[in-house]
Amino acid sequence: MTDAQADSFMTFTIAIDGPAAAGKGTLSRRIAETYGFHHLDTGLTYRATAKALLDAGLPLDDETVAEKVALEVDLAGLDRSVLSRHDIGEAASKIAVMTPVRRALVKAQQRFAAREPGTVLDGRDIGTVVCPQAPVKLYVTASADVRARRRYDEILANGGNGDYDAIFAEVKKRDERDMGRADSPLKPAEDAHLLDTSEMSIEAAFQAARTIIDAALKKQVSRGTA
Repeated sequence: MTDAQADSFMTFTIAIDGPAAAGKGTLSRRIAETYGFHHLDTGLTYRATAKALLDAGLPLDDETVAEKVALEVDLAGLDRSVLSRHDIGEAASKIAVMTPVRRALVKAQQRFAAREPGTVLDGRDIGTVVCPQAPVKLYVTASADVRARRRYDEILANGGNGDYDAIFAEVKKRDERDMGRADSPLKPAEDAHLLDTSEMSIEAAFQAARTIIDAALKKQVSRGTA
């Protein structure tokens, strides 16, 4: 980002949504690094809430308790390596459907989105709920088969043992849960740019995203200097 761009606005938000293993996390981190923006994987906020509940031995089916914990989540202390544990992910999926929890975390995410000079947030309801006014909205997706294969290959690369069929079934189940929930279901915003990475490398996806972002930055700069 140039000095002229930085001077033309207070902050610039990039909202990135999509299903699990579509590549949005990798893409989001690279975009944030390239533009010097702050990055937030909003899924980690739900995982952090779930971990706090598990660590304290608190129930995962009490909305009041879960909301209280969600209100105390520290966005500066999100450790991906710790929060990526499978049991935390399963617990997070249970509390993520709770409206009070979502409202608490959405407010925290919106405060993060206001940070200067810009932010990149990735999740499942960023363009539709968290940052509906974001100047750039991307919806990153891929076929369920491709996403399951990526998960499988990642597990093997890390020295683990994986069952492709089980992973594929889990991906499909997660999609149904995310897209079918009553509160903030996963879906592309009406003005989101679709990036299907089924047959697209991360480099190609990044370049496509960069073209979209640069155009939006240029447009905002023009408005600021008009």
